[in-house]
Amino acid sequence: MHTKKRPASSLLSGGLVCWPSLSLRQPPRVLIVEALPPWWSETCAVLCEALDNVLSLACSLDGPCRIPLLSLYAISRQQECLLPFVQVRGNLARLRSCVEELRSIPGDGCIRGPARGGELLRQAVLDSLQQFKQYTRHTSTGSQASNNTSVEVTVVTSQPGRGIIHQLEAGLRDADLVSLRRLLLVQITNAADMGSDTPSPQDPCTDSEECLMLGTEVELQQVDNSVVAMETVFKAWLHEQGGDREHLHLLLPSNSENSSPVCVKCDMQERLLSPALFSLTPSVGVKTESIQDFLPSTKTSANHSTPPQRLKAIKALRADGVCESVLYGLPLVIRPTTCWQLDWDEIETNHNLFHALCHTLRSRDLFLLVRLEPAQSSAAGASGVYSYYVLQPSPSLSLLLKPVVSRELLLPCSLPVSNQDPPPDAIHTVQSCLGQLDEDVVFNPLTLSSQLHQHLKRRGLLSQPQYPYRLQQTAHREAQPQEGPKNSRQSRQSQHQGRQMGTGKVRATVAPLPSSSLGPPPCKVSRPALTFLNSRTPAPTLLLCSPVGPQEEGNNDNNNDELMMIL
Repeated sequence: MHTKKRPASSLLSGGLVCWPSLSLRQPPRVLIVEALPPWWSETCAVLCEALDNVLSLACSLDGPCRIPLLSLYAISRQQECLLPFVQVRGNLARLRSCVEELRSIPGDGCIRGPARGGELLRQAVLDSLQQFKQYTRHTSTGSQASNNTSVEVTVVTSQPGRGIIHQLEAGLRDADLVSLRRLLLVQITNAADMGSDTPSPQDPCTDSEECLMLGTEVELQQVDNSVVAMETVFKAWLHEQGGDREHLHLLLPSNSENSSPVCVKCDMQERLLSPALFSLTPSVGVKTESIQDFLPSTKTSANHSTPPQRLKAIKALRADGVCESVLYGLPLVIRPTTCWQLDWDEIETNHNLFHALCHTLRSRDLFLLVRLEPAQSSAAGASGVYSYYVLQPSPSLSLLLKPVVSRELLLPCSLPVSNQDPPPDAIHTVQSCLGQLDEDVVFNPLTLSSQLHQHLKRRGLLSQPQYPYRLQQTAHREAQPQEGPKNSRQSRQSQHQGRQMGTGKVRATVAPLPSSSLGPPPCKVSRPALTFLNSRTPAPTLLLCSPVGPQEEGNNDNNNDELMMIL
């Protein structure tokens, strides 16, 4: 493939990189399965089960769609498109029927030549690219497919991978591969004795430089013939596939006085699928955000008939062999019970057993792997799904309970382990940065302040409603006698003047002073200040008095009432 046929940069658009698994950044997927005898009889059950499991996860996940589109091809006696491009979410029944159709392909028959198989693979790749172009051309403007301009193709085979790569490179050299984002060749290694994985003398490509023309586009991955290994391949589709921008910047203190902080640019990767994303199976992992989340349902808690949860120890783990990345949720502290309904002898015996368990685990540097057992009332649990936890001993008389991920929720994570030391200049820079930080022997979270109290206070004051005073005002108006037409008109005029003078400020109408028969009341009257709900600087108070003349006193018995506005 010539470099001029490839875009200079990724054509996927998507503004700033946020959290992983944004649907607009996930490319459509094409899966091409080489179901040739005799290897297909050994790999069929494994591959179909793994594909069925991963598709059931992808269809059931809440949140952004991780596999927007999927197409499936099978290469047996001929090339066959078992599944045109369809949306994965909401199509579990159709996807499973396609997997069953793939499973029904016979695994016995004559062995085709490698050249014929390579030709069929080339045709399947080109047909999938043409199908993707037609799909994006006829799809609506706002669909997920129109936001993805390139597709990723995964080829699963049991033949020697390097020979298949050479055949694909030779067959796709002059093809238009602008819409091909990535081509991954997955070789199932132990399906049969294939001999050494080296190209045969009859391979059409013998020059090493020409054979590596597609080296940056075609990737080879060798896996075992097991369900777990194939699930790892397909679960890689659930990872964030962006890469046009780094995810976060880690700032270290500057290693000199006048320089800016040292910035280490990083990417993020999910290690597991959160159980909260599966709304249909809440028991896949009991939440530990609070004690009530972990305890069983409290529908019958009034008569205390609900039995306590049961954790069954199934394995002892070496503490240094447990990776923190497979633990999720909030930890809960487990301590010996002090239930008053138990006898003193039983409480003491239980306390001694708990103490002995903590001491033994700490002295042997062990963790305890436990499984949440179903309730005694049900034979196998309501949903048949188990959740697992790890118990960690602490120096105090307690254990720490942490949820641990299971195989279904674990995402692939193959991080390289470097056996070489970093360059000396990089070590010197980092050591100089870290040397400026304070070092604590024991971490004390009480020294950390997140300013949460101040934020909650500000938010509470800003969102404080004003309706309590308005309710008082409405109650006072209901207690007042009905005004005549003339007096109502004057009141509305006074209120209109008050609104014009105090636009945008807090206003309130107070009760009028008692009427007096000796004449109009004085304009300056001492009244207690109103206390508002907002704790702000009190605004200046202005008392507006409407003088009442003798000619107006006979119109109404309460004509000497004036309207006082507080601005």
